[in-house]
Amino acid sequence: MSKKLAAKASLIQMPPPFASGSSTAGVTTGASAGLPAGLQPGSPAGFTPGTSPHTAASAGDAPEYRAKTAPGSMAHFMASQSSAVREAEELRERLKSFDGAKPVRQLDPQTVRPSRWANRHEASFTDPAFTELKADIAAAGGNVQPVSVRPVLNGSTPGGGAVYELVFGHRRHRACLELGLPLQAMVADLSDRELFEAMERENRARKNLSAWEQGAMYKRALDEGLYPSQRKLSEALGVDVSLVSKSLSLARLPDVVVAAFASPLDIQFRWAQPLAEALQKDPEALIARARQARQPGVSLSAADVLDRLLGLGGPAVLNRSTPSQRVIEGRAGRRAVMTRDAQGRVVIKFAPGALSDAAEAQIAEAILRVMQKDS
Repeated sequence: MSKKLAAKASLIQMPPPFASGSSTAGVTTGASAGLPAGLQPGSPAGFTPGTSPHTAASAGDAPEYRAKTAPGSMAHFMASQSSAVREAEELRERLKSFDGAKPVRQLDPQTVRPSRWANRHEASFTDPAFTELKADIAAAGGNVQPVSVRPVLNGSTPGGGAVYELVFGHRRHRACLELGLPLQAMVADLSDRELFEAMERENRARKNLSAWEQGAMYKRALDEGLYPSQRKLSEALGVDVSLVSKSLSLARLPDVVVAAFASPLDIQFRWAQPLAEALQKDPEALIARARQARQPGVSLSAADVLDRLLGLGGPAVLNRSTPSQRVIEGRAGRRAVMTRDAQGRVVIKFAPGALSDAAEAQIAEAILRVMQKDS
């Protein structure tokens, strides 16, 4: 039996390699007959069975290993294939790290517009933090951390370039715009809801949106029907519904109340409830106090403004039939107090020596002009 197996194996032996410089080189004989020229045994440009698929034999190289039997040849071939498979798997694993990655493009900031959902107050672009960010971008020659944008359908700039809408990175975009530097950006196709959620997550992670700005963003999303309710909005964003409610309360304050603060960025989340209660209890009184709190030449801290709005400090005003008091501060400590009694009579009192005769005459003229107006 062993002799029969040996005889069969000898029938499928591979031919021996041609010796370098042999006069029979290029002659096709035996088992190599009918193979393509590139696969002839000993061909420098071809692939010799039994060798690694990544290397080819060349003249002068060391003799290659050649299996003498079909099982041996198959075993050697499988070993070389296993190496190739391992290499392919390693490459596949390396490529997984790039899954979902977006290429960074260099855009003209003029072709990028702010998001329709963004509610950055102008104060966000003038505070010390923005000044520092702008200086860093100028020193680096551009924004090191890319912004995110989406293409605007059927949009174009006056110059004919493509238009993009910011997803997040509004301050980086503004800095590059003012510095005249190109904008590094990742471009992604997003729906309105996907854009809003990506922008909100980015802003919340950075904690660089104020309470009022956050509320203004939520308010616009609800007003424009992006979400049917506060609860659905909070679920989509993964934000506690009470935080959404507080943010919206601040965003829905009357403009005159927001303007009482030096900047809306000063308004804090924890003030949402007392301000909302004051607005619900007596909106006219709250608005009256807001107008009094914002006086030219008078600088109050945000906490002092809150106290004035809630009637906890300074003049208290509930309605026009309730006595009120207004303090007018001047230079060098000079001040006057204007009061309105329950009958609506207004009295202005000046501190002794606060007015010269000329100043008193000017005040009288000012009062006369006011009284001669139609309204």
